[in-house]
Amino acid sequence: MDDGPRPHPVAGPPVTRRARGRAVFRVTMRLCLLGAIAYGLHLLMDWVSTHDPFADDRVRTGMLVAFLVAYAVLIAVPFVPGLEIGLMLMALEGPSIAPVIYLATVSGLCLAYAAGEWIPYARLHRLFADLHMTGACRLLAAVEPLSRAERIDALRDRTPAWLRPLATRFRYVLLALLVNMPGSSVIGGGGGILFTAGLSRLFLPVPTVIAILCAVAPVPLAVWLFGVDIGGLLD
Repeated sequence: MDDGPRPHPVAGPPVTRRARGRAVFRVTMRLCLLGAIAYGLHLLMDWVSTHDPFADDRVRTGMLVAFLVAYAVLIAVPFVPGLEIGLMLMALEGPSIAPVIYLATVSGLCLAYAAGEWIPYARLHRLFADLHMTGACRLLAAVEPLSRAERIDALRDRTPAWLRPLATRFRYVLLALLVNMPGSSVIGGGGGILFTAGLSRLFLPVPTVIAILCAVAPVPLAVWLFGVDIGGLLD
């Protein structure tokens, strides 16, 4: 008995040497850019530690803005630690800077989520196909037509029973816990976690922003409201 046409496995377009070269070039350029950002900020942090630019009011505002923008961008980049910049600013400036650090952190994580939410699957499919990652191509092809509810159902079916409530119904709580989890840089850091959350299309924008607001709040609030001294963390 014929049950109708069967879906054909998606293997992607034929992989050529030129396609692989393009993919390797794109990945290499992104890695070089991230390395340049990290190295530049390392030099900047060394300069700050020896020159104390905040002692001069004429450059105070400019340096604060530069640091906060760099901090927000680094927080948004997967696997690039940016927390040290925020801790350093709070250690130098004290409680007065904590609310601004809080807003910069939230902005960076929201940027990472938005990048994952809005990146077209077709672009990722081309990149994976160029790298001959046929398994990732099949996964994208299988997930792309599913609605958000269908993706949640699929996640529930593939998650161990003890983890299902946290991974599905309380997934925003899980997201906040992952952002604050010690050693989260191993799984991509805050930026990588939020980028993956957006890419999965499992998380709605408004609840995600609320989860980010709650997840980021503890340390800045402790510094701002209770004057907690975090200078020892940088020693």
